[in-house]
Amino acid sequence: MRGLPRVDARLRPSRPARRLLVWGGYALVLALAPLAFDSSLALTVLSQIGITIIACLAFNMLLGQGGMLSFGHAVYSGLGAFCAIHALNLVAEGRWALPVSLIPLVGGAGGLVSAALLGWVTTKKAGTPFAMITLGIGELVAAMALMFPGFFGGEGGISGNRVVGAPLAGISFGPQWQVYALIALYCFACTVAMYAFTQTPLGRMLNAVRDNPERVEFIGYSTRRVRYLAFVASGFFMGIAGGLAALNFEIVTAEVVGSARSGAYLLFTFLGGAAYFFGPIIGAVLMVLSGVLLSELTRAWLLYLGLVFLFMVMAAPGGIASLVVANLRLAAAGRLRPLAASYLALGGLALAMLAGAGAMVEMVYHLQLEAASGPTTRFAGLTLDAGSADAWVGSGLLLLSAAALFELARRRLAVQWDAAQRAIEAQAQEAAR
Repeated sequence: MRGLPRVDARLRPSRPARRLLVWGGYALVLALAPLAFDSSLALTVLSQIGITIIACLAFNMLLGQGGMLSFGHAVYSGLGAFCAIHALNLVAEGRWALPVSLIPLVGGAGGLVSAALLGWVTTKKAGTPFAMITLGIGELVAAMALMFPGFFGGEGGISGNRVVGAPLAGISFGPQWQVYALIALYCFACTVAMYAFTQTPLGRMLNAVRDNPERVEFIGYSTRRVRYLAFVASGFFMGIAGGLAALNFEIVTAEVVGSARSGAYLLFTFLGGAAYFFGPIIGAVLMVLSGVLLSELTRAWLLYLGLVFLFMVMAAPGGIASLVVANLRLAAAGRLRPLAASYLALGGLALAMLAGAGAMVEMVYHLQLEAASGPTTRFAGLTLDAGSADAWVGSGLLLLSAAALFELARRRLAVQWDAAQRAIEAQAQEAAR
């Protein structure tokens, strides 16, 4: 077809070069992030992001790669965190001669052992029974956290001090940037290891178990054994994440094995895109930013998060990663620029809808929770009078008009999107001739 741009195959980088570029860029982002964001708050957020990336990728070894929906996977990061904090205290008492930099591996060992024990029961079933078993085990461990204060520390948890022993090469892990450097190193190494796992025969067989377990059994493999080995490997990396969290916060409480933490891993892994390896990385960033920053901006942040999740389930069930991949495909074919105007229109209208809905939500929250302080509240730099009909009518009109225009822009984008996809398919067929 005429008018379709072609990319010379000789100009495309080879697969090893692309991988080197991706991994090099990933390492560069981890290394340069504290230079771009050097405040104490930024370092704390970056440290939490690194820990959460490991946890979400480990969780996705079950959900995305194995099709196993777990409602209690925070148990293994939590138990790893408790093992790590106990090891840290033993080092501080002089009973263990272990570098602080290796404490996360103790957490990994704790996660591995607990996953090996509990996973033997959990992986006997698949599908919905598997999910229900993980939920039951998660609640069981959460209840045990208050029943055995000798290990879990009761309601106050267990605290420690990561600055123990003589500094090695000036590194004492007292300053936050040194802790972040350790977290970034573990984050990169664990990401590489988990990606390498997907390329192994076990990782490929795990995908087969997810897609067609009957056929896997037919050719002579045990689906339960494959699930169990993947479960244990996931528990190891979850334990490393827990060990890093223990070093970062220097305290571990029963909350780390609770259902809320497990639900957060599930929610944000799905939002990031469980079908893609890099999807959980996106989800981990969103998880930390929503918990640390969004929760400081509004008391209704959980409501907004639920609405975003609902929208993503309906509009993009593949998560944010699926949208990124689809647009990269358009960009590679030279078809992304014609859609830029529609994207800008949709983005602006979405912000207008969010402003209208957000204003109404904030006024409702203010009337219910802070009515004694007066009728006015602040939202997006504006002062809203929750007792005035004008504020409600204006917010409602903004929401409805933006929603109507958004739907018109969405339909226009859908037509352009379908035309671009047909053009790409035609280009591919012509190139194959």
